[in-house]
Amino acid sequence: MNRKAQVFVITGASSGIGAALARAAYAGGARVVLAARRLKRLRELCAELDPSGERCMALGCDVTQDEDVQRLVAATLERFARLDVLIANAGFGVSAPFDQLELEDYRRQLETNLYGVLRCAKAALPALRQSRGVLALMGSVCGYLSMPGVTPYSVSKYALRALAEGLGCELEKEGVRVLHIAPGFVKTEFRQVDNEGVHHAEHQDPVPSWLACPADRAAKVMLRAIRRRRREVVVTGHGRVLVWLVRHVPRFFGFLLRRSGALARQAPGAGPR
Repeated sequence: MNRKAQVFVITGASSGIGAALARAAYAGGARVVLAARRLKRLRELCAELDPSGERCMALGCDVTQDEDVQRLVAATLERFARLDVLIANAGFGVSAPFDQLELEDYRRQLETNLYGVLRCAKAALPALRQSRGVLALMGSVCGYLSMPGVTPYSVSKYALRALAEGLGCELEKEGVRVLHIAPGFVKTEFRQVDNEGVHHAEHQDPVPSWLACPADRAAKVMLRAIRRRRREVVVTGHGRVLVWLVRHVPRFFGFLLRRSGALARQAPGAGPR
């Protein structure tokens, strides 16, 4: 199939990695469906990309709501008659020392970061089977290592990596590729979002600018992995180093983590992504 005819659905597309992926996919000729809770931002991005509205559609969607996700897939098929790539990108980070967290914090984290992805996958799979498409799951380097102070986020991303591995094996014979994307630190609003999922624009990103990868650069790496139908991609140089350390010298890496002390936030923001 001509890749320029592909239809991308991107959740969490109102900012950050999601918006950067939308721009990159559209620039590559794809038709894009943008989904997120912040509909005003989606419409602004859609107007920026495609003033005519022929190749871009914006839909309000909360991935914690079954009806929203079903409506997203149905509207995509009604408008474009196919779905080739679903990028399950919507997510946020809950972090604090364990003693300061309640079970509800973990439930809320998993509801978006894991069950939100499961809802999207369940809803989109029939269409992806038809197109022999790609299901891209936005994980994190925190899906390979659990840093102090960000255990809810790491739990959700470890689970997502397990889902990608198992589901990828199940769907391979049906022609659907499952891609696990694991970003390190990327320049986005992600670390300006608190434990309730509320964005705080006034909060300064605690990650040094020299360490965080620009979102547009990260999106190009991710999109290339989607086009090549890869199973896994770790984005950012420091992310690849961290994953290598975890895989090859886990005891040494564990020592470094223990020496690093708690990394719990003092203000909105979570770990790598």
